[in-house]
Amino acid sequence: MGGKEPALKLDDEHLAELREIFRSFDRNKDGSLTQLELGSLLRSLGLKPSPDQLDALIQKADTNSNGLVEFSEFVALVSPEILSAKSPYTEEQLKHLFKMFDRDGNGYITAAELAHSMAKLGHALTAEELTGMIREADADGDGRINFQEFSQAITSAAFDNSWA
Repeated sequence: MGGKEPALKLDDEHLAELREIFRSFDRNKDGSLTQLELGSLLRSLGLKPSPDQLDALIQKADTNSNGLVEFSEFVALVSPEILSAKSPYTEEQLKHLFKMFDRDGNGYITAAELAHSMAKLGHALTAEELTGMIREADADGDGRINFQEFSQAITSAAFDNSWA
């Protein structure tokens, strides 16, 4: 088990969001989640963990070995995923993908570039789908997607799909 890993920092907004989610599934309000409560929480996020995956998650998260997942353990469990520390793609793969979408090479993917690239890939998007995709990925709200936002969107989509 060795030494402690450096703690990854989540901003207050993420922490508040996680606390809210945690509280809403902590049915008996005892500050910890049972396997059932954790399962409900994950399913509410669109994940479908098997009983074995749930067992493994609890064993991984339950650092004080009481069979329950306290809030701090929950944060430690999900923060690497939120901070995309476990990206299934290398930086190189992501840069290559990004360049395919960023047609003019200015470091941003616009709605028009996204529409064009998706159509070329055989996935023509409606205006609604297009604005939805941009809105979902566009963390800073400037109406276009930079490399950081692109990486985050691709990585979190891959993480979500691994549970589907």
